[in-house]
Amino acid sequence: MTYTTPKFIVSQVGEIPQWQAATWEDYVAACEDQSLDAARIFFYEGFLWIDMGNEGPQHARFNDLFTIIFFLWFTTKLGQNFDSLSGCVIEKSQLGSAAPDKVLYIGGDFHKCQKGEPRRINLNQSRVPDLVGEISDTTLTSDLEQKKRLYAALGIPEYWVVDIQGERVLAFRLNENGNYQECEFSGALEGLPIALLSETLKMLTQGNGTAAMWFAQQIGNL
Repeated sequence: MTYTTPKFIVSQVGEIPQWQAATWEDYVAACEDQSLDAARIFFYEGFLWIDMGNEGPQHARFNDLFTIIFFLWFTTKLGQNFDSLSGCVIEKSQLGSAAPDKVLYIGGDFHKCQKGEPRRINLNQSRVPDLVGEISDTTLTSDLEQKKRLYAALGIPEYWVVDIQGERVLAFRLNENGNYQECEFSGALEGLPIALLSETLKMLTQGNGTAAMWFAQQIGNL
């Protein structure tokens, strides 16, 4: 069922979250509402999106696969330091805020919250992530529309949408005009064909461990 806090309509398990009219102050209040500690909260263009639904097994399986993929890529191909921050909140005051399924920083060097500060990455103080991603099961439309515009506005250079039902990855790079264009190769994971990610998804019927091992074999030949 759906329940209402003093100001916000909050989706529950099995429901598709809806964007609702709100102010930045409403967003901050939602973030500070202890009853919403487990929620994913987004704000953009005067609208708020709150998801209290727990991850289903398919969503969790895909999400963990991409954490493993990051590890395999950077240890096998580059040996670079990286941070994968699943569900971490990123925001620019008054502009927008998001809690992407995947947040990737390459090389470290981002602002760590200090004691007493909000538990969110302030993109006015920290550099933007190199890549963010959404695992799309029931939220594909929003991930390709509102969230895509939001991440472009936040200046995220690369955005992945992992379409669970379609077994495909859609990747977008930010162009000089501040808009996303679909790309065939990753810029953050330099040289990685996006088609290889989609092929890896098709291996998930055998488990995400098997899919990850198959991916590791493929990138060894790149």
